[in-house]
Amino acid sequence: MLYQDLTTWMYVFVRISALLLALPIFTATPVPVLIRIALCGLTAAVIAPTVPSAPPMPATIWGLFSLFFSEASVGLLLGFVCRFVFYAVELAGGLISTEMGLSMSTIFNPLAPSTTPLTSATLYWLAVVMFLSLDLHHWMLAGLQQSYLVASIGGIHLKEALLYDVILRSGRIFVIALQIAAPVMAVSFLVTLVFALLGRAVPQMNVFYEGTTARSLAGLLTFGVTCTLMGQHIANYLRRLPADLMKVAQLLGTA
Repeated sequence: MLYQDLTTWMYVFVRISALLLALPIFTATPVPVLIRIALCGLTAAVIAPTVPSAPPMPATIWGLFSLFFSEASVGLLLGFVCRFVFYAVELAGGLISTEMGLSMSTIFNPLAPSTTPLTSATLYWLAVVMFLSLDLHHWMLAGLQQSYLVASIGGIHLKEALLYDVILRSGRIFVIALQIAAPVMAVSFLVTLVFALLGRAVPQMNVFYEGTTARSLAGLLTFGVTCTLMGQHIANYLRRLPADLMKVAQLLGTA
């Protein structure tokens, strides 16, 4: 009995470690690796007793490696499906920075060893705070536990429907990013159009200098005014994450 429980815990540990590896908060650079391992082990110990009986331990090392690789692949796939919203938020921030002429204005992102545009970091942290405030990290763990009911250990099936679903979700990143950045892009277009007409009417005007300044100011004003609207739009997609996780798990478990 103890041997079977330990085996189930190992399988759950592999899947949940791969899932948390793709989520933005748990993979932050300042978080020590030992804390991540301990968190995954503790969560696996809580979830393992509710998981249906796992298959017996394979007789060969290659069979064990294949089963671990399968569980890790499931966790990574579920994690990246949940991460798509954050990718869209970062892309939207990059579009907004480009439209405002602030693409060179970058800050250090504590969640990754790189620098990002200022608006990207602002929207990214807004999404992270909303992810936690909406209690979605608990819903994600509950969805992971429920995923064993439809995608059991060792019962994973890859098929075209799953591929089409993942491609559709990845393509939706650009749609979400454009919807978030649409107000700033529209204002930037109007400012550019106005200064293009002024450049025709007043040839002595330095259209490039004046237009760049006006685009930056108008973009910052629009970004501040519509920040609440952007947050509501991001929240609508974040609330869908548990359902998206279960949808992908069902496609994985369907023969």
